[in-house]
Amino acid sequence: MALFAAARRAVASAAPLILRASASSGAQRGGALLRPLAAAAARPQPRAMPFSSAPATRPSSDAELLSVIDSEIKYAEDCDDHDRVEEIPDNFPFKITDEKGMNAITLTRTYHGEQIEVVAHMPSLVSGDEPDHDRDDEDKGEDKGEEGDGGDEDQGEKPPQSSIPLTVTITKSDGPVLEFTCTAYPDEVLIDSLSVRQLSGDDENDLIAYEGPDFNDLDENLQKAFHKYLELRGISPLTTNFLHEYMINKDSREYLLWLRKLKDFFKQ
Repeated sequence: MALFAAARRAVASAAPLILRASASSGAQRGGALLRPLAAAAARPQPRAMPFSSAPATRPSSDAELLSVIDSEIKYAEDCDDHDRVEEIPDNFPFKITDEKGMNAITLTRTYHGEQIEVVAHMPSLVSGDEPDHDRDDEDKGEDKGEEGDGGDEDQGEKPPQSSIPLTVTITKSDGPVLEFTCTAYPDEVLIDSLSVRQLSGDDENDLIAYEGPDFNDLDENLQKAFHKYLELRGISPLTTNFLHEYMINKDSREYLLWLRKLKDFFKQ
């Protein structure tokens, strides 16, 4: 009994030592496990960059393009008649509607109860520089040598001229609409096509099934009668001469406006 008590006291006195040793050993193992984590936490981390609203640097190509646009704007301002105001002739029969930024103008008038509308588009300009003409002249010279006087037949041809596409629409109350597509030269108007449309409110059914033959295939007298018909309604040399001057100046104005819009885009 005394031996059992002595043994129990020995175990009791040794238990704290064993526990402290165990705790010390566990702490060492735990510290060993935590040291890599602590080292990683102490290691400096990259800073997160906040979102910046500052504009990015403009690419050099944009800057070069902007410089070229500026030069073109200055050239257009110095050379073109962009600020010229056209004087409308006193006997000009149409009212002009011209919206900035559009590539066409609209002329309107009333003639004996008819509503006449003319849409004039940007001109097709001829500069006069035709590089192929020299070669053509040489070919004609050779042909003259071979064919004698046969080359004189080409002398009556007119040189290329600037032209304006026109769409002429003539309506009578609620009836059909007569529509001409024309090419206006400074001294004459050519009719390219003629159609009759019935305004039904449905775009798919606005065109009458048969629009007539090609205008140039019509009888010559009928072609002349239609040209006279348009001339009486104001589509005359007086109108086309004024339109050429007006549309050439409009083309200059719209080109300058277009350049300025380009500049605004590349400045952003």
